[in-house]
Parts: sequence; structure tokens; C-alpha cells
Amino acid sequence: MSWAVTHEDLDALGQRIVADAAGAFGGYKVEFNELTLTAALPRIVEALTLLRDHPDLRFNQLIDIAGVDWPQRERRFDVVYHLLSYPKNRRIRIKLETDEDTAVPSVVGVYPSADWYEREAFDMYGIFFEGHPDLRRILTDYGFHGHPLRKDFPMSGYVEVRYDDELKRVVYEPIKMTEWRNWDFLSPWEGDERGYAPKVLPGDEKAEAK
Repeated sequence: MSWAVTHEDLDALGQRIVADAAGAFGGYKVEFNELTLTAALPRIVEALTLLRDHPDLRFNQLIDIAGVDWPQRERRFDVVYHLLSYPKNRRIRIKLETDEDTAVPSVVGVYPSADWYEREAFDMYGIFFEGHPDLRRILTDYGFHGHPLRKDFPMSGYVEVRYDDELKRVVYEPIKMTEWRNWDFLSPWEGDERGYAPKVLPGDEKAEAK
């Protein structure tokens, strides 16, 4: 028995879901043989409940919740849900947009595994989830400043951490950038202009002096 899913199958599935959702989904698209649905933010709980409970869909497993940052957009964040249907052997993606101040309804009541996924999105991107039972950081420290996966977060971070032997505890200090090192990218295997004899590289004169 073949489980191959064609573009036409996914297109028909997308049309049916949008039609049955009564506005909970704004649209869909099929790309790279994958179905992506766009959900209305206030109705995400209703939308995922439909996908889980509909007898012809039965997307009973939440695989992941991911964030995507688009700083140039007014609603800069995408919240992406990946679902799996064991009985139908299908995967589906649901996306919605939000900003730094608008909370997304928590779907922990639909999929309990969303608990940690939503906490991760909050920690890494600063996306708020309304109704989450325990929305706090999960990967960074409690006193961490900022959200590391935002595009405007500095690569060096804001503070550095070290253990202080005198205080006998971990301390946080402003980043101290050491002087930038000038790397020598010349290779000792490079020949002269004709490709025969080795070139004289910087520092060779010191070795000859010895």
C-alpha cells in the first residue's frame, strides 16, 4: 500500500479544512508537497481543536511550536505549529502572525505538550501566550535579559557569566571585548609567482636570525 501524497491531495485537503473551519483559517498553500494553513490568531484554539477532533483529520499529535522573527514587519513574529495524524499518516503546518505586545491564546488545553513549546517560544522570542499555566523561561537563566533568537539580539549578548572565587557564586558582568586578533591567512604551501619555490612568509626572518 502506497502512502504517497500528491499535490492535488493536499490542495483538496486544504480546501476542505478552510471550508469546514468557518473562518478559523484564513487560507492555505501547498509548496514542496507540504500543506500550510494560515490561522486567525484569536481562533487558534478552535482551529487546532477542529484538526484534532474531526474524524476525517485526526491530527492528534503536536510535534512542535516554532517562532520566526521578521523585524521589518509590523507583526514581526510567525508562530508555527506542526501537527501529525497517526491514523491518516499526514503532517500539516499552521501559521499565524503576532507582535511583541499581542498575546497568542495558549493551546495547552488542546495539546498538553504545548506547555514546554510555548515556554520555549516565550524565552527565545518574547512571544506571549495568554492562558498558559506557567509561562516562564525554560532555556536561559532567570535573570537573562532579552530574547536570543530575535534578529536584533546582539551576537555577543549583553552580559558575560563567570564564577567568582571570592564571592563563591556566579556573577554577571558587562561584556568585555578583548582586542581583535589579526589573522594571517597566508598558507605556507603557497609557491612563488611561478608556483615552484616557497614564498617568504611574515616571521621567516626571525627564524633565519636564529
